[in-house]
Amino acid sequence: MNIEERIQQYLEGPALLRRAVAGMTREQLLARPVPGRWSTLEVVCHLADFEPIFADRIKRAIAEERPIIFGANQDLFVQRLAYHERDLEEELGIIELTRKQLARILRTLQPEDFQRVAVHNQAGPRTVEQLLQTAINHIPHHVRFIDEKRRALGLPGLQG
Repeated sequence: MNIEERIQQYLEGPALLRRAVAGMTREQLLARPVPGRWSTLEVVCHLADFEPIFADRIKRAIAEERPIIFGANQDLFVQRLAYHERDLEEELGIIELTRKQLARILRTLQPEDFQRVAVHNQAGPRTVEQLLQTAINHIPHHVRFIDEKRRALGLPGLQG
């Protein structure tokens, strides 16, 4: 897959997420129908919180020489960042705008720029290309869990 195809795939993530939450009421967004799992709104807030983190990592890898990038504890974010008090549309907007902005930046890069490296404090060296792939995979990974919740609530799954 070439870089433009990857950028396009990256840009398609928010639409997939919007389809996953389409038609859900606030009550359904807050429900935890699968024991031990986050609510749908918690999933969306997690994505909205980590989207800027992923973008920052990529930007720093592009702009700086081998910057150190840091992991984040997603469970602490869920516990401490008022996920059930947040607004679905606002969270979706953050994801969309972050991806649009970063895609515009990525399209200005030369092929060799995708091999620039950042060093993750837990995972070690990561290229811009690898960081982008992680971001591409993040929404589809979590949409599977939203689909699971939809079905547990008696709503149609994403395949109909």
